[in-house]
Amino acid sequence: MSNTTDKLAACIADRFGDSAKITVAFDEVTMEVAAADVLAVCGALRDEPEFGYELLMDLCGVDYLHFGLAEWETSTATGSGFSRGVTRTSTSVAAEGGGDERRFAVVYHLLSVKNNSRLRVKVFLHEDEPVVDSVTGIWSSADWYEREAFDLFGIMFVGHPDLRRLLTDYGFIGHPFRKDFPLIGNVEMRYDEEKRRVVYEPVSIEPRTLVPRVIRDDRLVFAQQDADAAQYGE
Repeated sequence: MSNTTDKLAACIADRFGDSAKITVAFDEVTMEVAAADVLAVCGALRDEPEFGYELLMDLCGVDYLHFGLAEWETSTATGSGFSRGVTRTSTSVAAEGGGDERRFAVVYHLLSVKNNSRLRVKVFLHEDEPVVDSVTGIWSSADWYEREAFDLFGIMFVGHPDLRRLLTDYGFIGHPFRKDFPLIGNVEMRYDEEKRRVVYEPVSIEPRTLVPRVIRDDRLVFAQQDADAAQYGE
């Protein structure tokens, strides 16, 4: 860690105490706070001179479903070159209320131009009720960022002046960046010549397993042979 990173982490710990969990990785400081403390913490980070984070550079949602756990059964490579199984199992860790209390997160990326400092703030939200206060009153740039997180992840921002979908259309079903959203979607749309409007219909394509490419051993052998031939001028 650099001296600047050390000082920032210490300053946050002195100011917010147990209400903030601090981690440092790759010379960057991440501050985790409870959803109930978002407005108070963000207001202090903007207004107090030792922080001075006047700019919200980015805000995004994250879905931690299956994070750090095996999602696919992996088998050895077959003659076709595929090495991934097709049996999917749910590995979500449920809290005592019937859902994962840390499934979703909202991440705020802050910048202080005056202090030449960056900070990441993270808030975890419950799977059954992903709700957090809007920070549009602190940073106006949060407006469309929060709409995007609502659209793609279904995260609700209390107090947002115009919380509606941003990237998908108004009739879209579901939230496409959630890990349990089907890759083929829930409905498909087309323009109906007779009705002269866009209509929604059940998905007509069949679901399939997407298999990543693998590097076969024989490719490495041929590559080495080509390298040897080039070295000896063959």
